[in-house]
Amino acid sequence: MAKKFYVVWQGRTPGIYTDWASCKQQVDKFAGAKYKSFPTQAEAQAAFGNKAPTYSRTSATKAPVKKPTTSKGSLTAEQVLAVETQIKIFTDGGCDPNPGKAGSGLAVYNNNQLSELWFGLYNPNGTNNTAELNALNQALIMAQSMIEKNQTVAIFCDSRYSIQCITQWAVTWQKNGWKKAGGEIKNLDLIQPMFERYQAVKSKIQIHHVNGHVGIEGNELADRMSILAVDKQEMPFSQYDQPLDIETILALRAG
Repeated sequence: MAKKFYVVWQGRTPGIYTDWASCKQQVDKFAGAKYKSFPTQAEAQAAFGNKAPTYSRTSATKAPVKKPTTSKGSLTAEQVLAVETQIKIFTDGGCDPNPGKAGSGLAVYNNNQLSELWFGLYNPNGTNNTAELNALNQALIMAQSMIEKNQTVAIFCDSRYSIQCITQWAVTWQKNGWKKAGGEIKNLDLIQPMFERYQAVKSKIQIHHVNGHVGIEGNELADRMSILAVDKQEMPFSQYDQPLDIETILALRAG
């Protein structure tokens, strides 16, 4: 049998593998796994898109664990995967048009496996910012209950505005009596309780920014849930009760 090289774009450790058994370790039961075989290493390298580590059968079990990026920069899909935490919550808000019909969504992963989807908080007169804040708020509420169960949690949000509101700007706004120079603080009714909630859990969670619509599976699924909330005009925040078929869900209308 001719030798093959296996490219893993999305799996436990992305890279190029020289045998199927090693490749399978990276993609088996991994939600959203993306991989393909190639007849030569050169073709595999070209398909990966950049210089990729190549793992043999023996080295695959020693594949390095990449350290997560915790800077203010946006995380890539690979860096998201490498964040070491049990629970990963992806948030998104959608509004069509903006301002207009708004909704929020979450995608929850347990040990990098999709476990739950949530959608709702429909507002016929919302904005993209209120929808994003609502989604992040629901993630914080969920994180609180998970922390009580001794689970580790990271939140991934594509709204810099929402993240900065509760992690940076609110610190100054609170010191100034919830006022800011130059005008009113928009969405203060949401931001104040969110900031209090964040203060209670900030030492036990991670919050990272990711770019939207760049192929990060959890972000894409949260996006579909936010638009599903708009399409169904779902007022309560409800768990998605259909099968967690990722391809089917990704085929839903995007925001």
